[in-house]
Amino acid sequence: MSNPPMYENLVPVDRVQHKNTRMKSGTPVLGRVTHLNSLFIAVAEFADASLEYPVVFVRIGQTAEGQRPAIAPLAVFGLKQGSNLFIDGDKWTGRYVPAYIRRWPFAMARIEQNAEDMALCLDMGSGAFSETDGEPLFNADGEPSQLLLNAKQFCEDFEREAERTRQACELLQDLNLLQEMRFEAQLPNGEKLDVDGFLTVNEESLSKLSDEKIVELHRNGLMELITMHRLSLRLMSRLAQMYVPATN
Repeated sequence: MSNPPMYENLVPVDRVQHKNTRMKSGTPVLGRVTHLNSLFIAVAEFADASLEYPVVFVRIGQTAEGQRPAIAPLAVFGLKQGSNLFIDGDKWTGRYVPAYIRRWPFAMARIEQNAEDMALCLDMGSGAFSETDGEPLFNADGEPSQLLLNAKQFCEDFEREAERTRQACELLQDLNLLQEMRFEAQLPNGEKLDVDGFLTVNEESLSKLSDEKIVELHRNGLMELITMHRLSLRLMSRLAQMYVPATN
């Protein structure tokens, strides 16, 4: 089982193995995202995320020959690799925190690579779990505590929204609406950056869709998502201006 970004050692929750495990409150999470300049967001988050961050699409994963790669939306936090402009010390400065961050140190994961079923997992490398401090994952009778039930519900909701997001991205590909993105930026110190590797909705391709397809996009809510995505791209310039020149 591989570990996604932010996670070190995902282990499936086990009633016996973790009967004495507790979760400590206040475990720092921002250190896990300091060097991430983007993260996955679900379509349900577009309304909030697109007001704060550019929302773009990227190709993900490996595919067999002849298959098209999967597409996923990302919220962009910085224009440079390893650069997150929304962390100031121990504070997240954005008004919206993506659900991907909020679910940590829990996550749903497939125990076997091609398995359909997913299990709730703990990041045992997070430093958030102990057998002496914090709130228990299981009650004295061996039943899951409210903490664990809440975490499971949040992670299951996250996976449902991730699946809905996958379906939306499949439709964008079916309609051939995505194009390679290139953004040229000049930072306050005069440094010039070429940002690429992202995908955006092609306005020309969108305008050439039939009336029937446009109506379909409005009815399934995808047109609203496309609009939020396109408007959020204006925030790329704001990101460029957030790089503070180094002082001597």
